[in-house]
Amino acid sequence: MPTRHLYLLRHGAADVWGELTDAGERQSHLAGRRLAALPIDAVWHSPLPRAVRCARIIGTHLPGATVRQAPELADHVPHVPAELPPEWAPFFDGYDAEEAAAGERQAAALTARFARPTATETHEVLVTHAYPVAWLVRHALDAPPARWLGLNCGNTALTAIDYRDGTAPTVLLYNDMGHLPPELRWTGFNAGTHP
Repeated sequence: MPTRHLYLLRHGAADVWGELTDAGERQSHLAGRRLAALPIDAVWHSPLPRAVRCARIIGTHLPGATVRQAPELADHVPHVPAELPPEWAPFFDGYDAEEAAAGERQAAALTARFARPTATETHEVLVTHAYPVAWLVRHALDAPPARWLGLNCGNTALTAIDYRDGTAPTVLLYNDMGHLPPELRWTGFNAGTHP
């Protein structure tokens, strides 16, 4: 049975202008080296500069893979709960109904394009942002829409999901940073204790 193997990565660490930092470039090279052992067909990336640069770096380690943009991978808020958890209320302050509807359309386009089986065996890397990764994991687990909240991921952390016809998606890895040395792990998270 053909399997669509998706390897999701949040872009490397970026500065306040959205460009990869030196650490983000290192993270991207290390992610590319890890993925080089796999038969990657394509690297898809968000249109935002930090994801574009990260994908291009990863692509240098995957000579047989195409590197292309996918607008569905742009950074977006995929779902605004009707009843906000109190700790999330400040985050959603200012989101109006139109923005929430646009985010839901973007999330639907993301899952329609990538969260499904394909006719042939494929291995695809998606270089995107924390929220689309969270949304795809939530979708694969068939969790309620609000469960994307709090599913953060580190810069270039690897998440892997398999899609096959007739079966539920399989989340194989989530937020795996094994390819990163300790000083490059847990970037993209708030300060705090991490395992």
